[in-house]
Amino acid sequence: MVAQGVNVGGGNLPQEQRGTGTSPLHGVRVAVLNFREPQQFAAGGAEEYIWQVSRYLIRQGARVDLLTAREPGQAARERRDGVSIRRMGTKFTVYLLVPLWLLLRRRRFDAVVDCMNGIPFFAPAVVPRRTPVVCLVHHVHDRQFHAFLPKWLARIGCFIEGPVARRLYRRSVTVTVSESSRASIRERLRWLAPIVVVPNGSPEPRPGPVPAQPSAGDPAVVYVGRLVGHKRVDRLVHAVRGLRPAWPGLRLHIVGRGPEYRPLRDLVQAGGLRDLVHIHGFLGEDDKRSIVAGATLNVTASEFEGWGLTVIEAAALGIPSVAYDVEGLRDSIRHGETGWLVREGEELADVVDRALKELADPLRRAEVGQACRSWASRFTWERTGAAVGELLVAEPGRRGGP
Repeated sequence: MVAQGVNVGGGNLPQEQRGTGTSPLHGVRVAVLNFREPQQFAAGGAEEYIWQVSRYLIRQGARVDLLTAREPGQAARERRDGVSIRRMGTKFTVYLLVPLWLLLRRRRFDAVVDCMNGIPFFAPAVVPRRTPVVCLVHHVHDRQFHAFLPKWLARIGCFIEGPVARRLYRRSVTVTVSESSRASIRERLRWLAPIVVVPNGSPEPRPGPVPAQPSAGDPAVVYVGRLVGHKRVDRLVHAVRGLRPAWPGLRLHIVGRGPEYRPLRDLVQAGGLRDLVHIHGFLGEDDKRSIVAGATLNVTASEFEGWGLTVIEAAALGIPSVAYDVEGLRDSIRHGETGWLVREGEELADVVDRALKELADPLRRAEVGQACRSWASRFTWERTGAAVGELLVAEPGRRGGP
């Protein structure tokens, strides 16, 4: 079942075509361009998205090269799950080296997925005009540019993301992950190309026991994701500390890695919060699932998201979320059904407190948990991969027009 109002590009390929020579993707050579890959330090939802799409294409018989940056200690080439990973350059020079690599091999590929995480790889300028290019944009990055870069450099980033990319990709179908992102791309970037919404998937059910959830009087709150500035995990720490008098047994679990790990650890230690806040760092899937499934509530204080992959991952385990009413998160959370949105004028701590009080009622908790699982079941990586795959083969040569 597809979420209401979400365009996933025409549905799945027929079951009988999957993984066989009858699939229209069989033998198609695809280059996927992204500045990170899932095993790198700051990888997040965008990397999970392209990895799951790449794996789907491989299952359909396509040949996939993932071109990405190279971190210290990583091999220049690796094959994993059938995907050929080619690493080159740093997080900055990758934007020069990947287009050059693709230019020198431009006739080897039948289609390109160009992931624009603020800065594009300029694929339409380096591959033949007949080669389909799908531009993948999770969300607009203008606020990130101004938050983390000097003003002059942020302006250059916004110019590339806006006027330059808008013209360069005007003939390339653009994929994004939510209706909020589609509206933002169209309005803030004045995007010219058609935009198709293809949401993230959710994890498949995994065997094994689900941990018992904490009692109503001793709730557990969890955050899962990258530990970076715009996720504002420190705000969540402060919110939970403020709730301590009302909820003496409250615990916060933080799962993830990133540059904010040490500042968060220092904040917890300096505030004497080690019995309240547990920072786990990066965990494997089974350990992460265990912590999320054993929580009462998933919370994110992020300023913006393309979608909210961790929200759906929590929902798949029956765990609702609290998040700010911002782009992406307002799409992945159904307010009052699968979680609660912090609206303008509200405080994060107050909404978390209200959510915990609702969930203290076993009947309400069961009702919300069922709604979460039902919502998450609407999103699968199979459907995501199929929608992107259809775009790659739907109109071969469409860029050859005027």
